[in-house]
Amino acid sequence: MTSYLETTHNVYKDAAENPNVGLCCTTTPVWQLPGLSIPKIMLDMNYGCGSTVHPRDLINEPTILYVGVGGGMELLQFAYFSRKPGAIIGVDSVQEMLEASSNNFTEAEAENDWFSRDFVKLIKGDALQLPLENESIDVAAQNCLFNIFKQADLKKALQEMYRVLKPNGRLVLSDPVCEQPMPESLQNDEQLRALCLSGAISLNNYLKMITDCGFGTVEVRAKRPYRILDTTNYDTKEMLYIESVEVCAIKDPMPADGPCIFTGKTAIYFGSDEYFDDNKGHTLLPNQPLPVCDKTAQALSQLQRNDIFISPSTHFYDGGGCC
Repeated sequence: MTSYLETTHNVYKDAAENPNVGLCCTTTPVWQLPGLSIPKIMLDMNYGCGSTVHPRDLINEPTILYVGVGGGMELLQFAYFSRKPGAIIGVDSVQEMLEASSNNFTEAEAENDWFSRDFVKLIKGDALQLPLENESIDVAAQNCLFNIFKQADLKKALQEMYRVLKPNGRLVLSDPVCEQPMPESLQNDEQLRALCLSGAISLNNYLKMITDCGFGTVEVRAKRPYRILDTTNYDTKEMLYIESVEVCAIKDPMPADGPCIFTGKTAIYFGSDEYFDDNKGHTLLPNQPLPVCDKTAQALSQLQRNDIFISPSTHFYDGGGCC
């Protein structure tokens, strides 16, 4: 195990044995679902920067993989949608975290009459070498883990997720990103990297690493303020602004002209004709906003028409549109 991963292991070993509410600051509210009661200990151990639980991904009781189990909160939320033995698989390299999560499920079972502990299977394993068969998972997820990895290990972790997903399976991720260059001294600070701060890369680089693994469709679902690394408390010459991003990567076949990446761009046709057809599968109705992937947005912009408006990226995508 490399040095920075040893530091990460120790940070989360301590977080398992001594729950630390301030270890990560989630930027989204906890899902409140009918009949779901989340034990306080799970909330205290919610070591993530967003949420990977989206009901539209969780139809038909999928088999779900969650890497980096934390206190088990998102595993419990996933089980709400997939109530069958072994449907939820939690993988973690920290034995103490697996044990803490297992104990928390005892409380969850007592608080939720619908929940059974056998819905969740906990496995000790490594994100860089998942102990799972090829194409065995419908939905895979990780929350504020992959940003800890240096680039070569991040590539391995993404490739492993791609390997275990079934065709058209979904990888849901939540990680910090930073559009400013991260100083090398901070990148090499093992403690800050373990705390999900100095491993943040730009969103474009993050998305490229995902699509380089073969994911044909990527949705940027949310992007929110996360943390500040200031010049007084950190070794940086300028204030660094970190955001958290929620992304869904779909194991679709790769289009011949490259991946479809949705960053919240929208096309609006306001011409005098009944509709506009680009002859590439996209029909724009007058004054009806159509979400489009960045690739389609660029192609429409290159037409240089004065009756089509292309919005900037909102970094929020909620389905629908082209492709």
